[in-house]
Amino acid sequence: MADPPGELNASNRRAAVLGRPIEHSLSPVLHRAAYDALGLTSWTYTRHDVGEAELAPFVAGLDTSWAGLSLTMPLKKVALACCDHVEPLAELLGVVNTLLLQPAGNGRLVVGANTDVAGIVASLAEVRDLTARPLRSAVVLGGGATAISALAALGSLGVRRAIVGVRTPARSGDLVRAAHQTGLEPDVRRWGAAARAVPRADVVIQTAPAGASDAVAAALDAHGDRLDPAQVLLDVVYDPFPTPLDAAWERAGGTVAPGWLMLLHQAAEQVRLMTGKVAPVEAMRAALTDALGAG
Repeated sequence: MADPPGELNASNRRAAVLGRPIEHSLSPVLHRAAYDALGLTSWTYTRHDVGEAELAPFVAGLDTSWAGLSLTMPLKKVALACCDHVEPLAELLGVVNTLLLQPAGNGRLVVGANTDVAGIVASLAEVRDLTARPLRSAVVLGGGATAISALAALGSLGVRRAIVGVRTPARSGDLVRAAHQTGLEPDVRRWGAAARAVPRADVVIQTAPAGASDAVAAALDAHGDRLDPAQVLLDVVYDPFPTPLDAAWERAGGTVAPGWLMLLHQAAEQVRLMTGKVAPVEAMRAALTDALGAG
């Protein structure tokens, strides 16, 4: 891991995305587009390959030019230990995907936040009127940090019970505890059993890595299930898009919220938190869809 870059000068502001692997991340595309649209010419945004054991020393080595960090796998839980303060939602869930570096006297304060929940809610709201026909039944595929944020998002939208598909139910303790904190009852099942409930759900959020849900897509095609257009799928995998599950869901008649929508909206909230300015969502959307060839 490279050492954290040093300070350029007093007018420069820095931010970055950290994770492992990180080469694929399109967060720089989004944040740089926001800086350009906002006229923040002295702001830069980079990516850094950082693992769990390296996060604390990386953060400790940052100087006063740094405004914030976006965090992806596998850092969203270990980041809690780096924080001086954690915003209530992130603390409730035990999931931090944003670190804000704020001046405090002669030092600084590291504040942990979660923008994934807001990103998921905004993504679903783009493709479905969530007030006219409330969501009642849900399936979440995956048991990691993003799945925890997905359950919190569903809870905020009025869902009270969700089926959760995981490979190893015995390792889902953090997920169950976090879901209960949001008032949602998780029905944790093995992956295959949860996948069978997918065609009956008002909303499905797929949070596992690329390829993990390909068998779910094949089963949807093979069974010939017909979906209502009000049934929504958000597969958080955005590259490639559409995923096999996205394509199968659309063929069955359901509505897809592209995974890149979540990336867009969670990044927009990060831009707001880091810069103090309203994020230029449409400029960010244009840059992202151009990078993905999804326009």
